[in-house]
Amino acid sequence: MQKMECPCGYVYDPAEGDYENGVQAGTAFADLPDEWVCPKCGAEKEYFYAVD
Repeated sequence: MQKMECPCGYVYDPAEGDYENGVQAGTAFADLPDEWVCPKCGAEKEYFYAVD
């Protein structure tokens, strides 16, 4: 699954999820809830971009 990076530098890794915000490990970025935002800066999903 693809990692996604926020302009602030936070990287969402599907293998890790976002436990602190209720996202289980193994959750693809596309499957995150619409209301999910970057836990570091609060940016919405639309501002993230794919990284290797």
